Amino acid sequence: MDITSYFCTKKMNNSEADIETEPDGVKRAEEKQVESTTESEQEDLGDAGFQREGTEQERETENISKCKEDPPMQPDLKLFPRTLMGDRRRSFKAAWYHIHPWLEYSKQLDSAYCYACRHFSPPNSPDTVFDSLVGFKNWKKASYNQAGFALHARSERLKQAMVTWRDYQKAAAANATLVNVLNKEHNRQVKENREYIKTIGEVLLLTATQNMAQRGHNESAESGNKGNFKAILDTIANHNKAVKKRLASNHNAKYTSKIIQNEVLDCLADMVRTEITEKVKNSEVFSIVADETKDVKKKEQICLVLRYYYNGAIQESFLHFESTEKLDVAALSDKIIHILENHGLEYKKNLVGQSYDGASVMSGKHSGVQARIKEEAKYAFYFHCTAHCLNLVLVDTVKAVPEVEEFFYLLEKLYVFTSGSAVHPKWLAIQKEIYEGAPRELQRLSDTRWACRFIALRNIMDRLPSLKRLLQEIAQERNGERSVDARGLLAQIDLEFIVHLVTLRKVFGETKLLSDMLQSSTLDISKAVDLVEAFVQTLNDFRQESFFDDVWVEVLNILGQCDPTPPAAKRQKALSSKLSEHCVLTTVRQRESERDKDGFRTNFFYPVIDLMLSELERRFSRRNCDIMNSIQALNPQKDAFLKETTLFSFARLYDSNIDDLGHELHQFRRILDRKKQTGMQRPSSTVELIQFIEPYKEVFFELYRLCKIAVAIPVSTASCERSFSTLKLVKTYLRSTMNDERLSNLGVLSIESKRAKALSLDSFVDRFARNHKNRRIQLL
Repeated sequence: MDITSYFCTKKMNNSEADIETEPDGVKRAEEKQVESTTESEQEDLGDAGFQREGTEQERETENISKCKEDPPMQPDLKLFPRTLMGDRRRSFKAAWYHIHPWLEYSKQLDSAYCYACRHFSPPNSPDTVFDSLVGFKNWKKASYNQAGFALHARSERLKQAMVTWRDYQKAAAANATLVNVLNKEHNRQVKENREYIKTIGEVLLLTATQNMAQRGHNESAESGNKGNFKAILDTIANHNKAVKKRLASNHNAKYTSKIIQNEVLDCLADMVRTEITEKVKNSEVFSIVADETKDVKKKEQICLVLRYYYNGAIQESFLHFESTEKLDVAALSDKIIHILENHGLEYKKNLVGQSYDGASVMSGKHSGVQARIKEEAKYAFYFHCTAHCLNLVLVDTVKAVPEVEEFFYLLEKLYVFTSGSAVHPKWLAIQKEIYEGAPRELQRLSDTRWACRFIALRNIMDRLPSLKRLLQEIAQERNGERSVDARGLLAQIDLEFIVHLVTLRKVFGETKLLSDMLQSSTLDISKAVDLVEAFVQTLNDFRQESFFDDVWVEVLNILGQCDPTPPAAKRQKALSSKLSEHCVLTTVRQRESERDKDGFRTNFFYPVIDLMLSELERRFSRRNCDIMNSIQALNPQKDAFLKETTLFSFARLYDSNIDDLGHELHQFRRILDRKKQTGMQRPSSTVELIQFIEPYKEVFFELYRLCKIAVAIPVSTASCERSFSTLKLVKTYLRSTMNDERLSNLGVLSIESKRAKALSLDSFVDRFARNHKNRRIQLL
């Protein structure tokens, strides 16, 4: 209410109808008191007089309370203004505040007012000097018993105003005014709704990160199995009255339908994707890793992973599953570019690498996906997955050596034989009898992951005596086809088999170690080159005669464990008498395979090692030679570290400023030498080099950028392969009808579960409320 309304002139209403019916004596006394009070106050007002115009006075009364929400204005001045009244100068006293708490004082007008009458007086009540524009300022009569403050304190109007004021104070203290009651109820309802939506989101987040199915086949109230989502909600409702009340209500705003589930999952997944893309944008440069596979419904799914440097470490983050009907170059490249654009990534300038498997549609130099993307992003150089390259090395080696190919076929036959329903219990029983601990299973050979065949080789080598005993017992059973198969397999386990087993176990053991390292998401391309070089050196060491001597000793030990009696030497065939006078180097149609130590070494061991070395040289040295060699200038362990000619070659590929880079190298060498003199350890990898440069990244801009590019270059597509494992857990046979958007959202929450579990549920509710308006419950 405007303050001027309290100072407007009111007509005196002396109608007896407004006076309550009381005894005549009391009524006449009160009328006399009202008349005397009014006359006295008018006299006070007359003594003070109107000294200013009304508008000016209204302007100067703005320093007192304006509405009932404001407290009484009671300034405590050291010296109040003094006015000549009668024979002395008089002034307002601060002590009057304690006697009359309804008083308030205006410094500009040097007047006193009644706070209660101004804001809480009854309607149609007569005006007094204490709520006029001028106010009370007759300090001579202020302390009189029959005038001034005392007289006003005894007035009926003030008493009613004081009662109303106290009621208002109580209501305000209890926060029980009408507006506050409505606000409190609104806030309570919003809080309850937010807690309920948090519960919905938390249950869906739990099921998504644990790869659990959310929905059931029949989710009606009569169903005995409503699905995991509703079952978990019902369990929570048993311990949460608010959730139970919401689920048991008759209205439709329960937020448990499949549409709401998809919207909640979309919000949660978008929060994870937003966090990833913000980190990528902060890093500026990034690479993409893509691969495709078929889901359980035979639909082609493209997986996209981003690789970048952030917060002192290399990151590989899953971004999206995208279905596609076509697998041609145009469709695949358009899908990849579409995903990058949808997430606001500046790929034309900041995409510095792309990695796929060796399929021609992806890796084609002139018309493949990598060529199409490089037309859009000129720095997006293609890097063949190193793990796939190593796998192809093993495949080519096995196919080129017939003995190795036949050996692995024999291992597959042994796996199939021991997995039979009649043979498998005996296989386990013999192992428990001979060995301590849990029995082992023979591994099925994978056609795509050749490095994993090491496990199959290891298990057979460790359990060879028990395997041979199993075959011998079944061969003696005379049980038809099974016994015939056992005798055939038993005949193949001879000295040659053991030599192949021991040799390939050692070779594939080193290969398995390298394969595991190449699949690490934190490995940079420079370190990958070092690992491949170390593996090549290991194979060269294997080619020494001393190494095969150790292999032969191990072969004889295993042969002794399997068959204590050495095989009888075959009778040597006599030469024809027609050749008695000649020096025979080899016989026609009578050449026998060499089965001694030297024969295995020359005819089997060396060919396997030599073929692997040649394949490694062919597949790991011809790809991206300029980048692979130039990037060594950023590896502190290499002789070419910070060498200008080598580093400038790498910098030109990414259009760096060579002049600025040269100056930065000069200054950086000085800083590095100064740090070494103080006892600081030299960086041992490219990642540690970035961490060292990061505090000075504004000074060494070009060098810092090249280091980030070096670690962002992809090494393998193993992250995509791992996401396919999650895809099989999310989209199962029973969940094959889910749409592609829900699949992608569940994939993000499952693969990036660490980020998903760290999400703020309050932020989730805010995002859900903003994205999905016109809801039946209020969340903000």
